[in-house]
Amino acid sequence: METQEAIVAVLVAQIETGYPPNLVHIEDAPPLIGVVGQSHLLARPTIAVVGARNASLNGRRFAERLAADLGKGGFVVVSGLARGIDAGAHTGALETGTVAVVAGGIDVVYPKENERLHGEIAERGVILSEIEPGTTPQARHFPRRNRLISGMALGVVVVEASLRSGSLITARLALEQGREVFAVPGSPLDPRNRGSNDLICQGATLTEKPEDVIGELGALRHRSLRESQPIETNDVFMENSAPNHTETARDIILECLGPAPVKVDEIVRSCHLSAPVVSAALLELEIAGLLERHPGQQVSLIRVPKS
Repeated sequence: METQEAIVAVLVAQIETGYPPNLVHIEDAPPLIGVVGQSHLLARPTIAVVGARNASLNGRRFAERLAADLGKGGFVVVSGLARGIDAGAHTGALETGTVAVVAGGIDVVYPKENERLHGEIAERGVILSEIEPGTTPQARHFPRRNRLISGMALGVVVVEASLRSGSLITARLALEQGREVFAVPGSPLDPRNRGSNDLICQGATLTEKPEDVIGELGALRHRSLRESQPIETNDVFMENSAPNHTETARDIILECLGPAPVKVDEIVRSCHLSAPVVSAALLELEIAGLLERHPGQQVSLIRVPKS
């Protein structure tokens, strides 16, 4: 009877050569990540493919084909191992290389329906997380995961996304990190396409075939991306911006916000918080349905949370 070889997890520090080269340049890069699988893939040019969990059959098929073709074009495909578009993208890229960034511990399978896919990626691709092993994914973990997905990549392709989709948050993070954003057009009658169609209206590259992505990113393959200069601020959160400060920051920001749009830069300065902490807190408020984004990096409250 054959014994299945154990899968070994390793910790990679930000200062080590095995750390994803683009990720090290984002402002709030984790000092330590857990990695399972073929870690050499992390050094290759990477493109993110994300989208709706409740994806249409055609959307998932398109994501799978696109990921396979991007892999043949020399890219490793990174996504979030969610059901729907993420699962399709990972499946399409298994042969050429895929990285799954998870929102819980590296050893925790979520969702359970992706257990087989999780195992296949662990053997043939890479599972990556900044969360402590054994941790079950929580809502607040997903924005943190999304920033890693966009931070690792040269660009982000959104296949299907509603107007309240977490994929749009990934796209916004990509723009803040100086990455390219691509969006696949879809029927305006399907609410799963409203967010991705809106990205195209805002300037995302319309994507119908892999050449639309490869042609745009070809020149970027052999250089790493650096994030724009962060906002300077003097604050206690600047030196200690660990995740457990996000709840405190969220309460402070809620007191500062109202129905009138306010620039994010102004929140950083007036609330005396660091830019990474403000970004994390705003993402949590947005996911909770309390925050609305406006042009010009402005935000406002949609409704006041119950005390």
